[in-house]
Amino acid sequence: MQASPPAAMSPVIPAPSGAGPTNGALVRRLFALAWRYRVHCLQVLALQLALLTMGLSGLSLTGVGIDYIKHQVDGTPLASSPLTLLLPTTWTPAQVLGLLAALILALAGARAYLNFTYAVSVNRLVQQRLVVDLRGEVYDRLQRLSFRFFDANNTSSIITRVTSDVQSVRMFVDQVMIQSVIMVVSLSVYVIYMVNLSPALTVACLATTPVLWALSVWHTRRTQPEYAQNRTLVERMVQVFVESLQGIAVTKAFGREAEDRARFEAANQAVLAQQQVIFWRVSLFSPAIGFLTRINMMVLLGYGGWLVIQGRLPLGTGLVVFAGLLEQFSGQVNNVATIINSVQQSLIGAKRVFEILDAPEEVRSLPVAIRCPRLRGEVSFERVSFAYQGGQPVLHDIDLHVPAGCCVAILGATGAGKSTLMSLVPRFFDPTAGTVRLDGVDARELHLDDLRRNIGVVFQESFLFSNTVAANIAFGHPEATRAQVERAARIAAAHEFIVQLPRGYDTVLGESGNSLSGGQRQRLAIARAVLLEPAILLLDDPTAAIDSETEQEIFTALDRAIAGRTTFIVAHRLSTLRRADFIVVLENGRIVQRGTHDQLMREPGPYLHVASLQLVDNRELQQLELGEGRP
Repeated sequence: MQASPPAAMSPVIPAPSGAGPTNGALVRRLFALAWRYRVHCLQVLALQLALLTMGLSGLSLTGVGIDYIKHQVDGTPLASSPLTLLLPTTWTPAQVLGLLAALILALAGARAYLNFTYAVSVNRLVQQRLVVDLRGEVYDRLQRLSFRFFDANNTSSIITRVTSDVQSVRMFVDQVMIQSVIMVVSLSVYVIYMVNLSPALTVACLATTPVLWALSVWHTRRTQPEYAQNRTLVERMVQVFVESLQGIAVTKAFGREAEDRARFEAANQAVLAQQQVIFWRVSLFSPAIGFLTRINMMVLLGYGGWLVIQGRLPLGTGLVVFAGLLEQFSGQVNNVATIINSVQQSLIGAKRVFEILDAPEEVRSLPVAIRCPRLRGEVSFERVSFAYQGGQPVLHDIDLHVPAGCCVAILGATGAGKSTLMSLVPRFFDPTAGTVRLDGVDARELHLDDLRRNIGVVFQESFLFSNTVAANIAFGHPEATRAQVERAARIAAAHEFIVQLPRGYDTVLGESGNSLSGGQRQRLAIARAVLLEPAILLLDDPTAAIDSETEQEIFTALDRAIAGRTTFIVAHRLSTLRRADFIVVLENGRIVQRGTHDQLMREPGPYLHVASLQLVDNRELQQLELGEGRP
């Protein structure tokens, strides 16, 4: 029932570009998101701190062991430290070294267990909680957005945001936020420990750190636009893929498989080429970071070795421990490349996810909305106009009163505003001017759930879910009994073909009900609407995909369903139009004629023109059937 928006309108989700929130604003919002899971984050950080402490302890024990061995070999005095003071003086060298080895092994075992616990905790935080919760939040937001949003944004864009972009937010918490905190804490501890061992050696070995920082900032600025472009290209590839699947019948019918494959290959290669650009930049950045950290080790061997020879630094608890600290320091610095890479991807993905979460919820219930379990069905349009965002008005000053229980047919050319007019009744859109009233109350003041449960809708294109026939009919009324479902199916002239299906009402339909004909899908959609026993029925050209014989069956049955209900029917066939209590003719979003069939047949205008053409066609068809004419 949706009218397509003008091509020039601005989409609700903007295309990826430099516009939008700054990186700082995105980071603050991501931290606010992580704050919801602060207890789990603190648990993860506590485990990492425990791992860090154990690592330093194992390194220190190794240094003590080396110094102890050197002391036993050449009598070099042991460097004073808390660990050396704890060594039993009455033990033999073999016993002391056995103790140190046992302690190192115990620490290794404890670290292995904590690493496993850390991995499980991170997975529980980012996969089982954050990702699931955020994806559910995005999906919930999508459910509450108006049709305007879905008219303005293609399906592939929404799918990639709900799937891969949500994973990018996970990446920020796991690979950026937690890893950054761990890196800062680890580097701080390493630096403090190294300064405690030798301030001069620490300064000498870490002299390249400012260069590393400058290189990281430069790399960040160069790669961020590339990641944004990559997201756009991936989204385009998904769009081509989805369209190809949806239009596979058309592609095969016109023999365009080769061209379709070429179109997808072009989109796929564009993604590959863009990823290659990112790959080369990251590949150059990581070795550059590694090379600079190797310079630190060169300084350590030269200057640190000289300090050991001069007796100013112990070999084990001095040079060896310092080398271990510097190696771990370099490893954390090397993580800068990974973290920066993750930052770029997560910020781009977070921006796209937040664009959905921030999309305006244009149609919603007021805090003090009026509850309406049952409406009588009176509908009034009072000087109603409507325009899509950024487009020209589709409806102009519509004044129309439909008494409860009345059936009104709407006729008009494509683009006249028929479907848009009906879409205002269940508030798929809200008018840009004027008021739609139900039972004398502004529709915007009624509770949205109650309003829509009073309205049965049959869309122009019937959509069915991958579920049983009975479940599809009972979609709006899941508590309905099988007898109620069958009654609705009989009213819609669907019972006969349903019982012929392999499992009758329990037959599971394929995707979108593609295993059924268009007419069968439409009849199930009519049954779904009728089952609600609604006060208002909206039928958007319900017999368009149905042959004349089935149309007669449906409307003979629908006469019972329409009785006592307010019904809007978008129709073009005279057989349908004649059943209405009165007819409204739309042209360019304005009501140009209204009245009964007999009244409109007596006055010149669009209705008489359409009716005359159909009467001529029907007469020719009858002549052909009687053998009086020639095709």
